[in-house]
Amino acid sequence: MSVKDKILETLAGLRAYARKKGYLASLLCHEEDSSLMRFANSGVSLNTSEHLFRLNITAYSGQQRATFRLVTRLDSFEEMEQGIDTAAEMVQHAQPLTYQPTVPVLGETMIDESGFDASLAQLGDGDKLRYFHTAVQDLETQDLRLSGVFSSGANTIALTNTQSDHTLYFKTFDAQITAVLAHANLKWEVIAEQSAQISSDLEPQDLHHQLAYLVGLYQHQPAQQLPLGRYRIVFGPAATAEMLSILEWIGFDGGSMKRGYSCLEGSQIGQRLFSERFTLVDDPGRQETFPFKVDLTGIRRKAYPIIQEGVFRGFVWEQDDADEFGMEPTGHTVPHKSLVLQGGHQQIASLDELARMPRDEDTLYIPYLHYMNIVNPSRGIITASSRFGALFFRKDGAIAVPYNVRLTQSLLEIFGDRVEWLSRATVPYNTSQSYGARNPTAVIVPRLIEVRDLAISHSNASY
Repeated sequence: MSVKDKILETLAGLRAYARKKGYLASLLCHEEDSSLMRFANSGVSLNTSEHLFRLNITAYSGQQRATFRLVTRLDSFEEMEQGIDTAAEMVQHAQPLTYQPTVPVLGETMIDESGFDASLAQLGDGDKLRYFHTAVQDLETQDLRLSGVFSSGANTIALTNTQSDHTLYFKTFDAQITAVLAHANLKWEVIAEQSAQISSDLEPQDLHHQLAYLVGLYQHQPAQQLPLGRYRIVFGPAATAEMLSILEWIGFDGGSMKRGYSCLEGSQIGQRLFSERFTLVDDPGRQETFPFKVDLTGIRRKAYPIIQEGVFRGFVWEQDDADEFGMEPTGHTVPHKSLVLQGGHQQIASLDELARMPRDEDTLYIPYLHYMNIVNPSRGIITASSRFGALFFRKDGAIAVPYNVRLTQSLLEIFGDRVEWLSRATVPYNTSQSYGARNPTAVIVPRLIEVRDLAISHSNASY
């Protein structure tokens, strides 16, 4: 019996057990088979893997709800039955909610393995070592040392409940690669990253080109502290994707808005709040984002416009927030969304092309924002520092290496009328978290975005 069939059989057996005991319950299992190869000081510092099977059991009784979670084995059926009994006992003592939570009736069984690429899953340690060897070939020196990670793994989510005989099953495989070259004495760092959903996405030569270009500039161009003030800034995909991830949380999430943790309001739906060049869609048709084509309540998902040519189209609502605030769910009860920021009309799609671009004023390039945090959610203000390969393009054509700067600005301004252009070309950027259950996530963003008149609030005097 295949692992998939065993998971489906186990959930069906647990569902039958819960029904026999008279419980109202939902069951969600998460299986991951993850591996991590870590590099430090130009050597492999860690090479590990783990296989985990988790079961989340949520029991309901009127407006009471309780969840019991356990890490177990797929063949430990009795332990999982005991977990169901535990959840059923817990719910009797739970504080009632102020609303009636929905236990959905799943209308169909959904088996989606379209995000699982067998050839990517067959990568071995030797393949990963060869990938990194190609990515940094001839770039390492006694002073310039490699660090980074190659994270990859299979991820399965399956769920059912006592309201239905159907099951939802999703399986994906993803890889996330980060390569950093750091100067041991001068303390500067440059970075290149890649997200893979299929094996052909792995292009170590592309990482090598990015790293070689940055290393050449950092080794030969002057470093400087930038004066405080306002700058024309070009953001790379990492910076843009991370800012969109924050906007998802404190911008267009309906639950956050109702709880006063959003920079957008219900009265602003239909208003142009962002640049006319800014169109953001949640699109489960984009396979690069590891999409859920059906949400966890059984709602079929389709492209959902959030911001269209600067006009705010509406909030997204997961089922529980919709229950609490009397709204209609929008098919967003998912572990992650499939955000796509559409490209613009600018043909410039790479850093070296940006360097050759004529300009009438100095331009700061920030590829990566480090330690991003929220200053004021109701105004959309974030703060973060530049890191990993920032460059300063002077209007006279010269290039300098800036010490790290801090940007403290509202996302409404960054993505507002100050946007000058977006690259036509887009790229998926992996925003998966390194902690907790594996949840492969990627945001599709333009390769470059230029925004004028952004303030630098702090400027370092050294690396």
